[in-house]
Amino acid sequence: MTKKTRNIIILVAVLVAVIVLAEAVYIVSETNQVIVTQFGEPIGGAVATAGVHLKMPFIQKANYFEKRWLEWEGDSNQIPTKDKKYIWVETYCRWRISDPLVFFQRVQNERGALSRLDDIVDGEARNAVANYDLIEIVRSSNRVFEQSEEAVAKDTSEVIAKIMLGRDKIAKIILEKADKITPEFGVEIKDVQIKRVNYVDEVQKKVFERMIAERQRIASKYRSEGDGKSAEIRGQKEKELKRIQSEAYRKAQEIMGKADAEATRIYATAYNLDAELYQFLKTLESYRTSLAKDTWLVLSTDSEFLKYLKSSGR
Repeated sequence: MTKKTRNIIILVAVLVAVIVLAEAVYIVSETNQVIVTQFGEPIGGAVATAGVHLKMPFIQKANYFEKRWLEWEGDSNQIPTKDKKYIWVETYCRWRISDPLVFFQRVQNERGALSRLDDIVDGEARNAVANYDLIEIVRSSNRVFEQSEEAVAKDTSEVIAKIMLGRDKIAKIILEKADKITPEFGVEIKDVQIKRVNYVDEVQKKVFERMIAERQRIASKYRSEGDGKSAEIRGQKEKELKRIQSEAYRKAQEIMGKADAEATRIYATAYNLDAELYQFLKTLESYRTSLAKDTWLVLSTDSEFLKYLKSSGR
């Protein structure tokens, strides 16, 4: 055997050993768990310990499954409530593979598990919704709503009706019932939620119209209250304005009265000092205010008004 042939044989042997070793080794991560099967049948239990593990090459196969919590979202289903109101309901839950061996034997993979969850969770959600009135599905508590008096008077039964369970507790009922079924498929579920609730199109239109009408009533009430307040403020403003004007007029008249009195006093004093001069000045003032251009006066010759004019002409 030549050296070249021997090298080729060694290389092939090493390559085969590498392939066999690769087939004999499988690695389990922290987020995975493994079921080893031989000719399609599971051998032993689940391998959940992280690390490197061995199996028979080419004969056995490592099937990986998630350890972590997974999400499931149901389809939107049209369901009648106990009070015969049709609504669209969407549910949501988190689930995980609790028993990989049973999971592999019953549903094979995640796609099969999701199909089972569609049947189980959606079915229990349908049963739960059908057993309760709409208000129980919509509301979670009996907290008080801010409603107008007109709305309360219009439909007291729906506005202030008390709920017995509520949406959250109904979701827990769905969880409890579904969780009793899923272990037979190696699945554990938790945190079921009613993700969305909506009316069918016919009812939704009426609900929106009612909501719009209610908002319009509230807006009208606020506008009416605002108009009343505005009128009250304007009335107060007018009243205050008249009071200020009246007070100002009174003070102005008082000042004018005092001024006239003072002027009269001054005139009287001046008259007492020189009556002739005072009369002369007042007469001149009368001439200035009474005699204008193109003014005609018909007076007797002995009129006092002409006294100083006649004297100036002599």
